This record gives sequence, C-alpha cells and structure tokens, in this order.
Amino acid sequence: MARITMKRNILVTATTFPRWKNDSEPPFVLNLCKELKKSFNVIVLAPHYKKAKKYEIMGGIKIYRFRYFFPVALQKVCYEGGILENLKRSFIARLQIPFLTIFELISVLRLLKKEDIDIIHAHWIIPQGFLAYVANKLTKKQYVVTAHAGDVFPLKNNIFKKLAKATLKNSSYCTVNSSYTKKAVNNIGKTIRIGVIPMGVNLKYFNIKNKSDFLKRNFKAKHIILFVGRLAEKKGLEYLIKAMPEVIRKFRNTKLLVIGKGPAENKLKQLTKKLDPDRKIIFLGKMSNEQLPKYYASSDIFVGPSITTKSGDTEGLGIVFLEAISSGIPVIGTNVGGIPDIIKNNKTGLLVEQKNPKELSKAIIKMISDNKLRKKLQYNAYQHIKELYNWKNIGKRFTKVFKSIA
Repeated sequence: MARITMKRNILVTATTFPRWKNDSEPPFVLNLCKELKKSFNVIVLAPHYKKAKKYEIMGGIKIYRFRYFFPVALQKVCYEGGILENLKRSFIARLQIPFLTIFELISVLRLLKKEDIDIIHAHWIIPQGFLAYVANKLTKKQYVVTAHAGDVFPLKNNIFKKLAKATLKNSSYCTVNSSYTKKAVNNIGKTIRIGVIPMGVNLKYFNIKNKSDFLKRNFKAKHIILFVGRLAEKKGLEYLIKAMPEVIRKFRNTKLLVIGKGPAENKLKQLTKKLDPDRKIIFLGKMSNEQLPKYYASSDIFVGPSITTKSGDTEGLGIVFLEAISSGIPVIGTNVGGIPDIIKNNKTGLLVEQKNPKELSKAIIKMISDNKLRKKLQYNAYQHIKELYNWKNIGKRFTKVFKSIA
C-alpha cells in the first residue's frame, strides 16, 4: 500500500482495548494511540468481541479486530476482566488460547504487509510481545514491547519465562509502567534498552470541575468513600470492607461506594451482608468511562486496597489513583506493586500495609478527621502527577522511543 505521508507506520497490538464508544474497558491503549497519532500513522489490532465491529476508525485511528473462535459469542479469552482472570474461571477460555495465538499471528503478518508497517508496538509481553518476536523473525520488523505488570508477575511456568526472555532480549525497546514492574522484567531477562514510561490520565476529563454534591444527596451521607476497580482478588476489596465497621462506628454518616464487577462479587457481597447490617456499603456495578468522572469528583476519599496474590499478581501502577487525584480527591493505597510510584506516604496520599483492615480504618479515620491534611495531600498529589502522568508528556516520551529506532 502506497504511503500518503512520510510518517512511519506503527502497528499497536493489545488484548485490552475499547470495543465500542463509551465502553467500560480501560481506554489507556487508545489514549496513548491518540498521542502517537500526532507523529505516526497508528493502526491497532485487538481481539474481536461479540457485537464489536471487525473494522472501524476510532478517534482517527484504524482499528482491526480479529476473530479467534466460532461462533463469536463463545470467544472467552479477552475482555470482561482480562486474560488471566478469564483463564482461571473458564475452561473454554483455556481451550481457546492456541486459536487466539494463531489467529492473532496471522492477523499481525497480514497487517504488516497491508498497512506497510515499520514498527510493532506490543502491549503485554505474553502473548502480544512474543507474537511480535515471531513476526520479527519472519519479517525483520522491529518491535517495542510494553509490560503492564499482569504479564510479568504471574510468570511461574518455565516455558512462558523462556518465551518472555526471548521476547525481551530481541526487542528494540521495552517500556514498563512502574519502577516495580521494571525490577520484575529485569528478573526475567536483561533487555538492551528499558525505561519506565507509565500509562497516564486525561487531566481535562477527570477534573475537579466535575465536583457536585449529588452523591451525598443521593446516598444521604456526609462522607463518601469510593472504590473503583475489578472485583477480583488482587484489588483487595475484602480488606476495605472489613475496615469499614470501625470507620462507621467513628463516623456514622459515612458510606462506601463500590464501582466495578468481577469474579469475587458474590463473595464480597456475602461478606458485606455479614459486616454491614446498616447497609453503609453500596455496590453500584460496572460503569462506563463516561460516567466515572462525576463519581470521582463528588467523593471525599478514594481507597485502593490492592494486594499481592499467591500467584504473584499485583497492581502494576494503579491508574484509578491517577483518576482520583486528577478529580481532586485524596487517596489511600497499599504498599504493593507500582502504587508507591504515585503515593508517597504523608506527601501525596496515605500508604498502608496490604491485607490490614486495622491500618486501613485508621488511615480513613485520620483523613476524614483532618480537613487540612486532605487538602495538603490532594494538592501535593496533583502537582506530582500533572507532569509525570499526563498523556501529552507520556506521548512525547513514547514518540522519542519510536523515533530512536532505525
């Protein structure tokens, strides 16, 4: 295909990507692509999902979606929680892994030729990074791999470790989303070039201007605590639920709002039923990215009680913290994964040890009690993220990486 401009063509491969407008799937890959589009022609390849279009233009970016199982309604590997969670709970998903791999590789090779691709940008080491490595061996196309943590921490299987090591060794560059993920990647295998470039937050979209009292009016509460995330083990919500009785004893007119869905939902609701007879903890279900800003901005405190699971899975960065800070509310997090890159204890938020309801309740009570502290932490946090985590600057850093590749 003849080129219309002198811009280089980048093929972005990812298994987490919006399926349609205002989807609840995390949009960070799309947001990065929008920044890269300023300097490159960006083409995206993502897995298909029922009711999603096989091809569309989203935000001026070509999106191709490959089918990997038939009928399409039975495609179970991607979306709705991510590959790792889907593999844990679905035998059908596990059966489909070879099909996903084969059809993605075929699609990559087809698009390399059709779109005259110069560089592949693979999000997640396995499977996208490995498939970029295979494509590199077949076509000599260079690739950059971005690790998001979920593809690094659970790598216990020796075969997958070897695949990851080969992928990293042969990449032109590896980016990671936090200093913690960088250490984990280096433990797999030293890469020629590696750098911490996080995913970001849209400071105009998540903004204090969205603030209103609608949550306090609707839920008849003086203090609103917010949790946003997948209802899955690594998010640690059970420890926040266990912390809430002590918080409510101190501040009766407090409510915890939980936004998200996931495999642990029934278990968490049963725990809530046992510990929260006054119904101060409210599950709101999944929300689109369009709905989230007003919920963040109208809350008082955001809490992300993430943990490290037995398999090693943990929070690579914690984009929800960035969204909360950008929305003008102070944050409380746990000292795991990449969260300390964002939260500096008593400077940009409060950090507590994981799996510790007592410490969580103390931190929440401390923050509710001290308005001056809340304002200080929120101000410092915003100053911290506005340069490091805004998409414009992140886009420039990725652009520099791609332009450095011959």
